[in-house]
Amino acid sequence: MWTRYKILIFSYLMAEICAETHSFSKREVDPGPYFTRNHTIFEGCSRDSQHYEEGSVVKENCNSCTCSGQQWKCSQHVCLVHPELIDHINKGDYGWTAQNYSQFWGMTLEEGFRFRLGTLPPSPMLLSMNEMTASFPARADLPEIFIASYKWPGWTHGPLDQKNCAASWAFSTASVAADRIAIQSKGRYTANLSPQNLISCCPKNRHGCNSGSIDRAWWFLRKRGLVSHACYPLFKDQNTTNNICAMASRSDGRGKRHATKLCPNSYEKSNRIYQCSPPYRVSSNETEIMREIIQNGPVQAIMQVHEDFFYYKTGIYRHVISTNEESEKYRKLRTHAVKLTGWGTLRGAQGKKEKFWIAANSWGKSWGENGYFRILRGVNESDIEKLIIAAWGQLTSSDDP
Repeated sequence: MWTRYKILIFSYLMAEICAETHSFSKREVDPGPYFTRNHTIFEGCSRDSQHYEEGSVVKENCNSCTCSGQQWKCSQHVCLVHPELIDHINKGDYGWTAQNYSQFWGMTLEEGFRFRLGTLPPSPMLLSMNEMTASFPARADLPEIFIASYKWPGWTHGPLDQKNCAASWAFSTASVAADRIAIQSKGRYTANLSPQNLISCCPKNRHGCNSGSIDRAWWFLRKRGLVSHACYPLFKDQNTTNNICAMASRSDGRGKRHATKLCPNSYEKSNRIYQCSPPYRVSSNETEIMREIIQNGPVQAIMQVHEDFFYYKTGIYRHVISTNEESEKYRKLRTHAVKLTGWGTLRGAQGKKEKFWIAANSWGKSWGENGYFRILRGVNESDIEKLIIAAWGQLTSSDDP
């Protein structure tokens, strides 16, 4: 009797232990790539507590992950936006703050350099140009702060947005030329000039939105000329239309000042052509650049862009050294053209007084300081002072409508 009782107790205990073990297994063991729907088992993958069917694709920044064979298989691109680098900049004392821009999210680092810049490295002809120096004013007469739009209100032009059209060569050239023509004409001609006219119609070695050279851009302005931005606005779809020239510029030397066709924008009636003199190189000396701007107007600058520049929001930019070795692969793609419009002095990194340039970019007004940025002055930060270009507008008695 006692033996049978012990056997019953032992069986009961074993049943309890098995039940607990089964319950533990249900709680702790990962069900893996299987999930159920209406009591039917499906294969798939789990991610962030969600289940995905076989073949599902999930985008993570610039990389895509595909559920294949019950596992996630992801591409390994280096992304343009690095949230960790943005946090590093904002937690440091570098004199500027960074922002995660939605227009750059999802782009690879290579795409950022390839599509958002677009100026070819300067040609030997440009680099061998003699530097011109302004005779006055003296350094002591230069103000601590200067903004071109304050001296010439209504005669300078704000930033446009090149989007993913790699044509900073065209945007910066057209903008500098427009400012110079307005200033030289004392406000008689204040139209902003059309970068699209350059992108679509610059004839030799036409690259359009696939990068271009500023010397070719200035050649086109001198020989052919540009119409206004209102006459020839930016195309919405650059990928399919940037190589179609919608109107001809002047084709001879007989002083024609109007295009032979009507404007692509039918609402604009004036198809006047604006031209410039051959470009000239301004000295790379900080004081000489300041003299040129205050005397004659904004100038074009060629700079090298690092990945952290894409994140710039406000402050005085300086390149924050990155540990991303991948960016070195794209060094040849980094040349960018911008417009210098002024300068100033403010407290920057570590509370120190720092000098800066004011520059207009071509990434739209949602980027940076309403489309502009400030960058360290006098130290050739990112090669900003290495090559400075300007030109004169061609104004003659035949310019009357």
